[in-house]
Amino acid sequence: MNTQEMMRILDSIARDRNIEKSLLIADLEAAMVSACRKFFSTLDTEEFECTVDPMTGEMTLTRHGEPLEMEMADFGRIAAQTAKQVILQRIREAEREMMYEEYVDRVGDVVTGIIQQSDSRYTLVDLGRVEALLPESEQVHNERYDHGARIKAVIIEVRSSTKGPQVIVSRRSDQLVRELFKLEVPEMADGLVEIRGVAREPGWRSKIAVISHVQGVDPVGACVGPRGSRVRMVVSELRGEKIDIIPFNEEPARYVAKALSPARVREVLVDDDNRQATVIVPDDQLSLSIGREGMNARLAARLTGWHIDIKSESTFAREEESDEFGDEAEAGVSRCSAMLRTGKRCPNAAVTGTRYCALPTHSRLA
Repeated sequence: MNTQEMMRILDSIARDRNIEKSLLIADLEAAMVSACRKFFSTLDTEEFECTVDPMTGEMTLTRHGEPLEMEMADFGRIAAQTAKQVILQRIREAEREMMYEEYVDRVGDVVTGIIQQSDSRYTLVDLGRVEALLPESEQVHNERYDHGARIKAVIIEVRSSTKGPQVIVSRRSDQLVRELFKLEVPEMADGLVEIRGVAREPGWRSKIAVISHVQGVDPVGACVGPRGSRVRMVVSELRGEKIDIIPFNEEPARYVAKALSPARVREVLVDDDNRQATVIVPDDQLSLSIGREGMNARLAARLTGWHIDIKSESTFAREEESDEFGDEAEAGVSRCSAMLRTGKRCPNAAVTGTRYCALPTHSRLA
């Protein structure tokens, strides 16, 4: 291989692989010095130098500043092999670096891959150019990861290694729910609808709070889709995980009440200083509002960021009567126990023999 051919190869590699030509030349010079030490069986301290003209490809080798004889056939063979190895190594490093830069910018994105193998510690997912690692800590406990199955996951971390980028993905992350809805809801991809909060028990239930930035666009309806088609696609990808979609509200009482969906809420009393909310629900809605093993209440609290105390109407009324009616009873005064939308008790006097005033909406509570 003559110098002109060498330069053409380096130019082609630099252009096609997006590698700086100066880096290739620097690697080639360093490799030639190493080849000299190997050929002459010298120590690493031996003073060899190599310079390659970036225009002509002319190579100059010196030893202690004196030019080396370059016409030895054996050295020419070693030099050619060394040059080839250097170029291939630089190409591999460049490709690894390019893949790392590509995937490190995709942290938080959803990727689709094919499961290669799975055991108790981790699952390998083929993403095409790289293999992703789905560790046990990021798996959903009731999901199966069968060989050859197609799966979606969200990238949560990208690590650089000598074998290329190590991509860590998750099926448990809240971000997976966000990104799946972005894929299914055009209004969300266009920025018209936004997910303001996600609370998730992976494999069981998720709650998302959505808001519209455009008047006339229903954020809940956009996420549900025609006949529930959009949310069904997300539920299917999450393998049956239930999803509650609620409208975000700046008013804490309304937000907390909606967060306890599908339960119906009668009133919400809020303590802004301590971010605590006391929720009063009809007696027949108490178990639904709390949920199985407290899941509904737990997700609502996580979604809103408020501590939520749920009480049935009958329990709340008894507590109110014992706490507040004691002094009133002694004074011969009975106050209506109905709760207003403001979260305060009705100020009217109760009708004799009942705990509610004469207002039709309150008297019906009796």
